[in-house]
Amino acid sequence: MATRRQRQVAELLHEELSQIIQFESRDPRLGFVTVTGVEVNPDLRFARVFISVLGDDEEVRSTLAGLTNATQFYRHRLRENLSLRYIPELHFKVDNSFEQGMRIDKLLDEIRSDTADTEPDSEIEASD
Repeated sequence: MATRRQRQVAELLHEELSQIIQFESRDPRLGFVTVTGVEVNPDLRFARVFISVLGDDEEVRSTLAGLTNATQFYRHRLRENLSLRYIPELHFKVDNSFEQGMRIDKLLDEIRSDTADTEPDSEIEASD
């Protein structure tokens, strides 16, 4: 379970990284990327940054490579902008929760449509 301090640092990193990536990154490999979350370990020295990328698998890989290569730049900008004793090492991970949610919604819609197709027949049989 994350401590209050971990949650505060994670939220701060989330906000700052979102701004830096959006307004200060000039890497052409970066596509439409969104920082979806940040998790910080208990000693605040490592942070997992979860990202979502709009595009195909190649664009995701390219964006992840661009972010990974610019890690030192991001840490430097965080050091300038934040008053933290340690700026954590950043590890970027792709967040697939949106795609998983879309897949679950699609499956639920299929179940609903199958149920809707079978319900009128069962009502007719029950009334006979």
